[in-house]
Amino acid sequence: MKKVVIGISGGIDSAVAATLYTDILGPENVLLVNMPSKFNSSTTKDLSLQLAQNLGCNYTVMPIQEVVDYTIQQFESTPIENLQSKQRFQLSVSSFVAENIQARDRSARILAGIAASFGGGFTCNANKTETSVGYSTLYGDQSGFLAALADLWKYQVYDLARYLNTQIFKREVIPQATIDIVPSAELSANQAVDEGKGDPIKYPYHDYLFRSFIERWDKATPADILQWYKDGCLEEMLGCKTGLIENYFSSPAEFIADLERWWNLYAGMAVAKRIQAPPILAVSRRAYGFDHRESQTGPYYTHRYHCLKAELLGM
Repeated sequence: MKKVVIGISGGIDSAVAATLYTDILGPENVLLVNMPSKFNSSTTKDLSLQLAQNLGCNYTVMPIQEVVDYTIQQFESTPIENLQSKQRFQLSVSSFVAENIQARDRSARILAGIAASFGGGFTCNANKTETSVGYSTLYGDQSGFLAALADLWKYQVYDLARYLNTQIFKREVIPQATIDIVPSAELSANQAVDEGKGDPIKYPYHDYLFRSFIERWDKATPADILQWYKDGCLEEMLGCKTGLIENYFSSPAEFIADLERWWNLYAGMAVAKRIQAPPILAVSRRAYGFDHRESQTGPYYTHRYHCLKAELLGM
């Protein structure tokens, strides 16, 4: 493959992907596409343009709001008929579904079509943290011919961004503001970056929690996490910064609810998404799709876990 198309948002993942591919293929063979909706801020749109200017790549802006609005209107206004009972009904598009419609419009319609016209493929910019819990849209931003960053945790993506600036290009190619801005999908008003609103993942902690599920030689289980939490050594065992647990969670109940939320996704829906994910460039000791075999049996909690949970909750 000689040419690639990359959807860029002004965020760190797409910026690092764009910089990597430009270094490999040359700026004339890379097309960066910014696809704003009404939820994308001027801040991130400006950062997308600045990145493209710094790299010297081909660049275009393809707004999606008109098509997204039409799609939602079409879904909600077109009747559906049960051909046996003759009953008719109409769909109602929730705000969550509307978010996924945006992601699929960007990838399945714009990026796929532009890549074919440009004579190349389009990338998947997912990182390992998002891939672990399925924080992506199937047939949307999880699509692409290669997921070059999907074996890197979010903190490693930031490290790579700084390395590319200082060691490879030896100048600020990836804007510092992209490194500093809160990570956000910008798919709703609840993810407004200018208001400091971003992803639900607390990367300084969850990077290391999710890493323990897959990259430890003896993969950590929910029971292990609760035991370390109970013993006061969780941060040491995960390798994350001291003080995060107390800062993020005000009670054992809040901590357990967070753990179960992400474990249910990691061992549940995210498995189905990973099975259908693009090929992942493996750089770690255990990468999805290579030496980490999975089944779709769903999340499971042992008797030991339930006993520890009851003890921590005073039940």
